Amino acid sequence: MASVRFTVTPTKAEDLPGLSDTSPDISSRSGARVRFGSRESVNRSDPLSDASGGAGTETPDHSSVEQGDGNSKISSVYINNSHCLDDDDFYDKNLALFEEEMDTRPKVSSLLSRLANYTNLTQGAKEHEEAESIGEKKKAGKSPHMGTFMGVYLPCLQNIFGVILFLRLTWVVGNAGVLQALCIVFICCCCTLLTAISMSAIATNGVVPAGGSYFMISRSLGPEFGGAVGLCFYLGTTFAGAMYILGAIEILLMYMAPNAAIFESKSPEGEGAAMLNNMRVYGSICLLLMSLLVFVGVKYVNKLASIFLACVIVSIVSIYVGALVSAFKPPQFPVCMLGNRTINGHEIDDSQCAKTILLASNATTYLWKQFCQSPELNSSCDQYFTSNNFSEIEGIPGLASGIISENVWSSYLSKGDVVEKSSLSSSHLAPPASTHQPYVFTDIATSFTLLVGIFFPSVTGIMAGSNRSGDLKDAQRSIPIGTILAILTTSIVYLSSVVLFGACIEGVVLRDKFGDSVKGNLVVGTLAWPSPWVIVIGSFFSTCGAGLQSLTGAPRLLQAIAKDNIIPFLRELDEYCSDCFSIIFCLVRLKTVFGHGKANGEPTWALLLTTLIAELGILIASLDLVAPILTMFFLMCYLFVNLACALQTLLRSPNWRPRFSYYHWTLSFLGMTICLALMFISSWYYAIVAMVIAGMIYKYIEYHGAEKEWGDGIRGLSLSAARFALLRLEEGPPHTKNWRPQLLVLLKLDEDAHVKSPRLLTFASQLKAGKGLTIVGTVVSGNFLQSYGEALAAEQTLKHLMDKERVKGFCQCIVAQKPREGISHMIQSSGLGGMRPNTVVMGWPHAWRQSEDPQSWKTFINTVRVTTAGHLALLVPKNISLFPSNSEPCSEGYIDVWWIVHDGGMLMLLPFLLRQHKVWRKCGMRIFTVAQMEDNSIQMKKDLATFLYHLRIEAEVEVVEMHDSDISAYTYERTLMMEQRSQMLRQMRLSKSDRDKEQSTWRRLREKTPFNRKKSLTEPDSVVGGASVSTGRGEERNEEERRERGKRGEVASGRESDDLFTAADQSTVFNKFHIFDHRDHSNVRRMHTAVKLNEVIVNKSHDARLVLLNMPGPPRNSEGDENYMEFLEVLTEGLERVLLVRGGGSEVITIYS
Repeated sequence: MASVRFTVTPTKAEDLPGLSDTSPDISSRSGARVRFGSRESVNRSDPLSDASGGAGTETPDHSSVEQGDGNSKISSVYINNSHCLDDDDFYDKNLALFEEEMDTRPKVSSLLSRLANYTNLTQGAKEHEEAESIGEKKKAGKSPHMGTFMGVYLPCLQNIFGVILFLRLTWVVGNAGVLQALCIVFICCCCTLLTAISMSAIATNGVVPAGGSYFMISRSLGPEFGGAVGLCFYLGTTFAGAMYILGAIEILLMYMAPNAAIFESKSPEGEGAAMLNNMRVYGSICLLLMSLLVFVGVKYVNKLASIFLACVIVSIVSIYVGALVSAFKPPQFPVCMLGNRTINGHEIDDSQCAKTILLASNATTYLWKQFCQSPELNSSCDQYFTSNNFSEIEGIPGLASGIISENVWSSYLSKGDVVEKSSLSSSHLAPPASTHQPYVFTDIATSFTLLVGIFFPSVTGIMAGSNRSGDLKDAQRSIPIGTILAILTTSIVYLSSVVLFGACIEGVVLRDKFGDSVKGNLVVGTLAWPSPWVIVIGSFFSTCGAGLQSLTGAPRLLQAIAKDNIIPFLRELDEYCSDCFSIIFCLVRLKTVFGHGKANGEPTWALLLTTLIAELGILIASLDLVAPILTMFFLMCYLFVNLACALQTLLRSPNWRPRFSYYHWTLSFLGMTICLALMFISSWYYAIVAMVIAGMIYKYIEYHGAEKEWGDGIRGLSLSAARFALLRLEEGPPHTKNWRPQLLVLLKLDEDAHVKSPRLLTFASQLKAGKGLTIVGTVVSGNFLQSYGEALAAEQTLKHLMDKERVKGFCQCIVAQKPREGISHMIQSSGLGGMRPNTVVMGWPHAWRQSEDPQSWKTFINTVRVTTAGHLALLVPKNISLFPSNSEPCSEGYIDVWWIVHDGGMLMLLPFLLRQHKVWRKCGMRIFTVAQMEDNSIQMKKDLATFLYHLRIEAEVEVVEMHDSDISAYTYERTLMMEQRSQMLRQMRLSKSDRDKEQSTWRRLREKTPFNRKKSLTEPDSVVGGASVSTGRGEERNEEERRERGKRGEVASGRESDDLFTAADQSTVFNKFHIFDHRDHSNVRRMHTAVKLNEVIVNKSHDARLVLLNMPGPPRNSEGDENYMEFLEVLTEGLERVLLVRGGGSEVITIYS
């Protein structure tokens, strides 16, 4: 039997009475712009004007007739219905149900097309995507291309390996011994490894823009901690540059060009001061040259980075090769000893380690002259010199010598002590050695704590990968792998170097900081193969490269802090910088000066300040004094990275979904404890000073009020701080990352004060999982004075149900004359301060068609309107009795999300929250979205998969193509039934006089619009006599629908049991519909959308455990309430469990960290 398909042509405006003769422009398109973001930007509370039939009537909004470009447009009861005649051209027929809110809830295809470039993401966190200067244009940059090895691993190696490895590690081993040195290295490496684990969790919890560790700390712990720790980390990075420069100058003046010293001392007591002055002069010159190089361009620094890294690798390899070679052929570096005291090799001018020359009679050596008053044999000599003899030992005995047994234990010395070898015999009756004698003396007192503070900077630099996150192809994969591998590699190198140094080098040489016992050679260079110059040259260039990297990174860190504008005293910079006398003041103010630089974005002024602060470290001139300062600042930074990870893990924020899963809050707390312990172990007074400085900055920002809200963990923790937290939360709305559903659950009680739908509270408990705010409310009809007892009973009933369902929250009972007024008051007044509900959960009005009292579904629609006006999210579970209880976990199945329009991300967040509960944990997640004819479904699927990847949500993705199709006869029939039912209800509410007026209006309408007009219906060949109508839903379903309507007494056409819909019946239905309500032709299209979407959803999700679906908005006025309920019924029929979701107008999910 042939089927018939109908196509409806919209009725022209001139054919309808009361309208202008001017025909509307069918091809005109709306100029509305799809916008993303908060609904506050849209005025949704404009009053509706009275309906007017005149074409010249001006109205303030889109109701009735809208004037524009000389064309009048037909109105309906729906918002923004100015496109009634040209909707097929502007909006898709498949989404006509959502068209009135397309300005605030865009199509998914539109959203995904915007998400192709993630710098333009519309996630509500404005500081992530908006430049501080609004008019600034973004240049199109190259796509990230760096992988794990080049982008993270090698930069971390270059930043971790540095001056301490080459200049101080042998000295640490000599003083602490192999065991304690291993302990120092192991503790420091564990500290950085645990910090790297915490950092990896934070870095993979979304996109980390420029700023690196500062961005992670500030966005995780808030602007107060961000400002305090950010400035401390900046100072640490700046002093690191000073330390590297001092190390390079020490190598230059001590081992490469000792004759280049400007200041010299004639007495041994002044050599230290002269050396410090030389370090200051050459260090300042080197700092100036490096700053100029950074100012000229960072590209030159990046080009030199590979050369500097090659120097580091070659130097380390030469150490290992030299250690292996020493087992067979130890290098010749003899050390002269007097008794058990080490002689300074510089003082042996004649290369004779003896008192006299044996081959020449009565000839004394140069050392004799140093210990005796004259070169004569009968001269008066030092007592220790007289009692002991000279001997030579091998400075590098080799790997097979067994010298490690002597170097296992510690040998800490005080300042001015002579470096001694305890295994050699000597006379201890002599007085202490004088500084004028040619011994090797210690320059500072050593201890375990001091060595920890000096060594720790050698394990810093683990943030190099996170600082380059913008250049990485896949930062969330590369940062954890590259950073942890770099830490493991450097830890192995450090631990093995400790063992090799202890097994190959003599103890007195290890304790000789500057290599005086081996004639001024770099101690680690004596072990290198083939020549010590490999280490000397390699370490010099590597320290220079590390200094350049610090001078490059520190200004950018300061620039990031300045652009965030979190320091309150930076706000009035412009007015202070107006005259030349305020230049120095401006250098301290960071907002404008250090937030900007050259045209290419280089932070020029920040580089200037960095150079000045680094000069302070250069003026200290001692590597051993600058290193503990770095240790404090870096340890404080690492401490707060661990704190941020631990806090986010314990708070379990919905946005906390790191891709790096190998973390735990106990590891973060262990790392935080180690950091705090190392701060006080290395230097307790430095630790106190650093903490006081950070605390002062924190309290200053907190007292004056930071202008940024980054959704930090401290804000979540402060929810439990009672009055202080409530006052603080009231300052502004929560950030996107802190958003979680704060529920207001509306329950209805029967006559016996029993809850009608207890499963509604069960569903709320599964959604909350014990987190956040839950308020359970109900409305008691009556007068408060008379119904107070009933209100108390209802409140006790709610509390009992909450205890039974184990829901932590509050209950609220309101007494009101009308339920709709009570619900409105409850929505407005629930909560306190920042603890206010943002999501309303209410049940679906069952059997609303059969209900004699229409107040049930009218209250439902009124609640939808109230939540929309209050910018609250709305959740409506349908068939709530079929939802699983807490004791009925789903063993398999899917949670299906039908993402039709973008509504703030609620549809993405709710399945994630449900799956945290044991009932839904084993359910998979599927996301369906709708593609229209003009959309590229393949690209939409790819973009949606990428979007979910950055959201850290695992789900199957499917794009359903909905082609434009003719409106079926079934749709017309359902619409006609709906319209007749609505008309009947309106007639029941009209008085006799009103009914007489309406009948006369219909009479005039029939005279102008005859029944047999065909041009507004289908095409001539669409109707075949005797043929059945193809409804698009199948004959069986059509029969079921007819049977169901017959039971309800809602047969629309007057026939009781016709099985076929003939062509004559078609014409009758269409003509009746056309005459019935010429104003609401859009109802046909909305019904078409509901029918088509329902077909697709039932086909794809008939076996789903739960279906989440966008809930269309209600009509602006009450004339279309019955139609709205019918649309929702058609949209969800045939589905077992449905959750209708309506967002509150704000973004609730973000890809950012």
